[in-house]
Amino acid sequence: MDEGNGALAIGELEEAVKYFRQVVEQDAQFQDGWHALGMALYKLDRYEEAIAAGKRAAELDPNNQFVWSSLSLAYNANKQKAEAEAAGAKARIISWGGKVKLDMTDSGSSEQGSA
Repeated sequence: MDEGNGALAIGELEEAVKYFRQVVEQDAQFQDGWHALGMALYKLDRYEEAIAAGKRAAELDPNNQFVWSSLSLAYNANKQKAEAEAAGAKARIISWGGKVKLDMTDSGSSEQGSA
């Protein structure tokens, strides 16, 4: 993970993607690896791949505000406005201390959270 973060920090995005892919291949349950992979892909304008990685991160940690914020960015860049708004709403619910229910069948549409 450190190699990927280092590559990301100096703008070597393809190298970062390579490292982050290795991380998630070694541990498919590592949410931070999926999130980092998604962000590196996003910075490369590979939005579909970024969304897929972000959705995996959300499956592993559905109440992570940063994951939903990142997904919102990727959806927006991919011109998926409804999904971007729904992911952003989930990030806000979590930031207010609420919880969200994960339902990946709706591609990130909003669900009611509870505190």
